[in-house]
Amino acid sequence: MRPYSTHGIDKNAIQAANALVQRERHVSSKWDHEVDVLVVGSGAGGMLSALTAASNHADVLIIEKGERWGGTSATSGAGIWIPGSDIAKAEGFEDNLDDAFTYVRALSADNVPDANIRAYVNNAAPMLHWLVANTPVQYMAFAYPDYHAENPGGSPTGFRTHLPLPLDGKPLGDDVATQQFPSPAASLFGFLNWHFDETYMLLYRAPGWWQGLVKSMARYWFDWPFRFRSAKDRRLTLGNALTGGLRMALNDKKVPLWLETALVELVSEKGKVTGAVVTQRGKTLRIGARKGVVLAAGGFDHNQAMRDEHAPLYPSAARSGGVTTNTGDAIRAGQSLGAATLNLQSAWAAPVFYVPGEDRGRLCTIERALPGCIMVNQSGNRFLNEAASYHVTGQAMARRQAEHGDASPCWMVFDHTYRHAYPMGPLYPIMPDWVHPGEVRSILKKSKTIEGLAEQMGVDPAAFSATMARFNSHAAHGEDPDFHRGEAAYDKMYGDPRQAPNPCLRPIDQGPFYAMPIYPGDIGTNGGLLTNDKAQVLDAKGKAIGGLYAIGNSAASSMGESYPGAGVTIGPAMTFGYIAARHMTGAND
Repeated sequence: MRPYSTHGIDKNAIQAANALVQRERHVSSKWDHEVDVLVVGSGAGGMLSALTAASNHADVLIIEKGERWGGTSATSGAGIWIPGSDIAKAEGFEDNLDDAFTYVRALSADNVPDANIRAYVNNAAPMLHWLVANTPVQYMAFAYPDYHAENPGGSPTGFRTHLPLPLDGKPLGDDVATQQFPSPAASLFGFLNWHFDETYMLLYRAPGWWQGLVKSMARYWFDWPFRFRSAKDRRLTLGNALTGGLRMALNDKKVPLWLETALVELVSEKGKVTGAVVTQRGKTLRIGARKGVVLAAGGFDHNQAMRDEHAPLYPSAARSGGVTTNTGDAIRAGQSLGAATLNLQSAWAAPVFYVPGEDRGRLCTIERALPGCIMVNQSGNRFLNEAASYHVTGQAMARRQAEHGDASPCWMVFDHTYRHAYPMGPLYPIMPDWVHPGEVRSILKKSKTIEGLAEQMGVDPAAFSATMARFNSHAAHGEDPDFHRGEAAYDKMYGDPRQAPNPCLRPIDQGPFYAMPIYPGDIGTNGGLLTNDKAQVLDAKGKAIGGLYAIGNSAASSMGESYPGAGVTIGPAMTFGYIAARHMTGAND
């Protein structure tokens, strides 16, 4: 056999080709694992971004710092705020994207670029259309008013907020056992998943409520043999349905999700991010990313040092409702490469209950709007409309605490009628006090008289009694001249329709009387890395850092410090995740 001859071939070309091969071998050898797209974080935004990239023929890897996947998204109600969706149109709601832009633009911070808001408004509906077409996740448009529906462009009738339908989690196989549990505030007894329709049925004791409860309990407990292996409910609802359906679609695409894998630092070459250094169960790995890295690891909810430095208005990491793995790793990694940040002082504010021993706060959403309760500060006075959105309420509490030092905690006050009709945070109706865990009983105050309750709360009895008397005199007529509770469309959303003339107001006059502490908290920080309308991370000069994208609470929210409606946390996370994946993979379909 004749030896191979290079006669007639440009030797310089051969040498160049050999050099290229050697460089490629060198590049490959420096990575322990290499993919097209690396996604840091397994919340809904991260998983949707990974799925979009994989559907555009990219090799994708998701890494998750915690032992469970799904992030704060899995613990949430999974509402997404989507203007102009096909689903809403099918329900008869004709939306206008210019109205939606006007509405958000007026509420958002001045430093948030118009282009970012416009990118969200224009791409949210296409993202949702793609989601329901390519995953088991199905959404319904909900008659949930915008939080400031009275503002120009707001929707008092709702149908911009969308909620996921329940989903059978059995196709997830063993993955369902490592999914984040729903928040205790979004589940029954901390383990039984339920949908909003079921919540209302139980809340208002609609006909058949107890049969429905028994059926749900039986379904859960007789899920054999899985019940002997895990406490997880395999009927997925709310945040579990959204993240569970995304994980099913990712599994079909064979996209791996590595748990207990934390981002240490980003790797940059000639101004372009090409990978990351991570730790996995004590082992350091270098992961290459040929097309880019998507930072979707949440905010710095549980990093006390970062909160002290950047968000002093929301100082308590322990009482944040975000998952405890949200410690700002992605934000700091971006900053180390010169990335700019925006609105780090901001958070998704919320009033939260805190049960001793739990690792995070419990969001208070519905309870404050129901008739027969009020919120007072440590002076025994009301200072806000209790039925306002949780963001507005949380902001008012945080500012009150910063200015007067008497709102952390405040007190949720209610009477016997409320106690046995509705839930109050971790306190369930019908169930006697003694049935509840000792940790819950330890924070519950109870007295036969208003004055006795004041003493247990540590507030001035005279001031508190005067507050109660004034509130009751007006509530008897369905009025609240001080804070206008029950007048706005959003207030009525969670009121009791059986209570007339105002679904949010009733005198608090049936002893014994109760009180529980409630704190100014949040469900996550929302200031982060500065990004453009393609979700690319920008440096201090406004130039995009090649190969680096940020979404969700790792990026500065396009909402600024506002909260226009239910779903403006996860909705933008998923929308910008969709935008980022399409941009880095060159999708144009």
